[in-house]
Amino acid sequence: MPTAAERLRTLVEGNSSALLVIPGLDGADPLDMVPSERTVTEEGDVVLCLPPNSPAVRAATHAEADELSAVLEITDVAPVAVAHRVRARAWVAGWLTPLRDGRPARLRLEVGEAAVEDLWGADPVEPDEFAAALPDPFAAQEAELLQHLAAAHGGQLDWLCALVSGRDGRCAAPGGAVPVALDRFGLRVRFGGDGHVFDARFDFPTPVADHGELRRTMHALFDSARDAAGQPRGEE
Repeated sequence: MPTAAERLRTLVEGNSSALLVIPGLDGADPLDMVPSERTVTEEGDVVLCLPPNSPAVRAATHAEADELSAVLEITDVAPVAVAHRVRARAWVAGWLTPLRDGRPARLRLEVGEAAVEDLWGADPVEPDEFAAALPDPFAAQEAELLQHLAAAHGGQLDWLCALVSGRDGRCAAPGGAVPVALDRFGLRVRFGGDGHVFDARFDFPTPVADHGELRRTMHALFDSARDAAGQPRGEE
């Protein structure tokens, strides 16, 4: 499974929604506190691009040498239609300073402490762990991949329930399996029907590194599920 630091790094650099919170700016328009870009430096600092008129930019500029405390709050929502769509929440707290690189409205958040709460659990993350971690290689394409699976491979997703030990008799009716998360270690599917909903994680035999490996691994997973479900070869 990915480490807590890897999960957090994926959220920070991914497509999840984020809001910058600064004590004393509670009345600011939330739209002015939403970074349009988020990147992480080699040192593990988070670089945020905000609207030029953002109160955060003014506060960081006027703070000069004083430390300006701030928290980056992140919410991750599944990119497919499914109940209970929030997959993760995370926060990164630290000190905000202007990034003087010639580009306006860019701030540096020096990480002091952080934590992530997601489908894996709730874990704190140390700054040095965050700096050393890498985001999941499929994070940028995860939404597209999950939407493709949901739209084009619904029957194959339904077969996966036959691989869930002891619960295959309680799975959803056809079409009730929805992919909710994908990373280099595996696929998570939410099964639902008749008021009964549960998630099942399908771990890959080895972590996948690129789209070619992912395609081959998914084909092998669906083949195993088809056999377990008693479906004849050649059918979806």
